[in-house]
Amino acid sequence: VLLQASGGGLVQPGGFLRLSCAVNLRSFTDVSIGWFRQAPGKEREFVAASRWSGGSPKFGDSVKGRFTFSRDTAKKQLYLQMNSLKFEDTAVYYCAAGRRLITSTLSDPSRYEHWGPGTQVTVSS
Repeated sequence: VLLQASGGGLVQPGGFLRLSCAVNLRSFTDVSIGWFRQAPGKEREFVAASRWSGGSPKFGDSVKGRFTFSRDTAKKQLYLQMNSLKFEDTAVYYCAAGRRLITSTLSDPSRYEHWGPGTQVTVSS
């Protein structure tokens, strides 16, 4: 498995979770990594993404100011810290990797070649 997300679970509104993604690519040249989510009956939605090598991450409008994105290149781990969770954040969260993306395409799921199996996040009281 090239990408493996973990850390999902059940949390109350206003709570927090941190998702992790183990990134087991053989090469990290020109790689961008991101988080997407998909709720039942909805299209896959962009959450956050960045180049593996660094740079400011890009966030989806619905999570700006609440979620943060980080990576540990030495451990080959990607993280998504989710704060102030809302009911509408309930979804399966996926980490993904793609090559030769530019900033304007970071939010396009079709540009990502590799996907992990996803982890369920449920926000419920």
